[in-house]
Amino acid sequence: MYFKINYIVWVITFLVFTGELSAQNTTIERPPDTQVPERVEVQPEADDSSIQERLRGILDATGWFYDTEVVVNDGVVFLRGSTETDDYKLWAGNLARNTQDVAAVVNQIEVLEPDIWDYDPAITGIQELWRSIMRAIPLWIFGLSVLLLFWGISTIAARITRTYLRNKELNSLLQDITSRGVAVVVFLLGLYIVFHVAELTGVALTVLGGTGLLGIILGIAFRDITENFLASIFLSLQNPFHAGDLVEINGNVGFIQRLTIRATLLMTLDGNHMQIPNSTVYKSRILNFTSNPNQRTHFIVGIGYKESITYAQEIGREILNKHPAVLMEPEPWILVDELAPSSINLKFYFWVDGSKHNILKVKSSVMRQIKYAYLKEGVSMPDADRERIVKHSEPIEIIKSEPSVEDSPEVEKLGYTPAAEDSKIKTQAEGQLDSNDKEILEQARKSRSPEEGEDLLKK
Repeated sequence: MYFKINYIVWVITFLVFTGELSAQNTTIERPPDTQVPERVEVQPEADDSSIQERLRGILDATGWFYDTEVVVNDGVVFLRGSTETDDYKLWAGNLARNTQDVAAVVNQIEVLEPDIWDYDPAITGIQELWRSIMRAIPLWIFGLSVLLLFWGISTIAARITRTYLRNKELNSLLQDITSRGVAVVVFLLGLYIVFHVAELTGVALTVLGGTGLLGIILGIAFRDITENFLASIFLSLQNPFHAGDLVEINGNVGFIQRLTIRATLLMTLDGNHMQIPNSTVYKSRILNFTSNPNQRTHFIVGIGYKESITYAQEIGREILNKHPAVLMEPEPWILVDELAPSSINLKFYFWVDGSKHNILKVKSSVMRQIKYAYLKEGVSMPDADRERIVKHSEPIEIIKSEPSVEDSPEVEKLGYTPAAEDSKIKTQAEGQLDSNDKEILEQARKSRSPEEGEDLLKK
């Protein structure tokens, strides 16, 4: 920021200096002492000889004319001789025309061609430039003093703003943007003062207007970048998630890792990094699983039409009440979901603390225990009947599902004892029911982050 302000200071100083020079150089195109009087009085009744002597005396006194000859005949003035510039020739004609009792002027003064080795114009130009520089030095000193003063004030204002916003616990991006905005406003005030004193207010408005137009053009050209940047500001203000939260964004599930000015970084449940542009995140539906650690899951079990629904519900309720990972508040539900063609479908709803247990493993454990309890209590769980429709008048053949392994009389001969495993809370295949969020976050911590830049999330 300091480098940019230094650069602006020197640019503005250059503009002020060049503007001062241009304003002053416009006054040296015509000699300052070639103004012609409105009327030259000779005497109450001037004759030709008096007019002739008066004009010749004036022209000789200026020193601008060579071989000067003035002839007056019946009030008509004839000017002859030579001079160095067209301005001097024009001045002499106007002088004669404004003289008393002059009827007409015939200006025959020749303008001499300048010598190619004549360095007087260059020397004169250098002298005028030097005088302009010397006259501009006080303005230089004043402008630099004002800009340095307001630069210091803007720096102090930025620090005060940043400290105030830090106490409000805003993220670093908002602190930086707001503090820089305050500093720019203060510095522009000092810049306006310099331009106003230098009488270049129009130039200041032109520069500021051009800067605004340039900002619009760049905003259109870099629309996607601008959208992501603005979305990062809004996400920082609203805080829909924090680092480490398990979220679903636009159908993608993962743990929040970082939020930069360009993208939001997720660690998916498969251990992969995923970068989602902030504009997409801001426009998408965000499902935050961590904001409320309690999560509800469900599954469906079908029982036969001959079975008692109430009895099946009581068996399921007992399993849910005894399971250590199932929460009792909110209470679990077992509801009749559908009267299917071959079964009555019961839908089991229950809650799990996602911060302590893995909801997928708990669901698997509960389903396994429900299946074992129903088989043990003789509650049938039939498969959907498979129907085969034959053309013409052939009868419809209904093919019943094959009996399960548990119902086979050969189970005891094979040594299969479902009660030994299916009734357990957890099995070796399911592993521990504890949440594995810490393991995934640890993997994310050890892996290389593909999204560089300052992290804007609150820790």
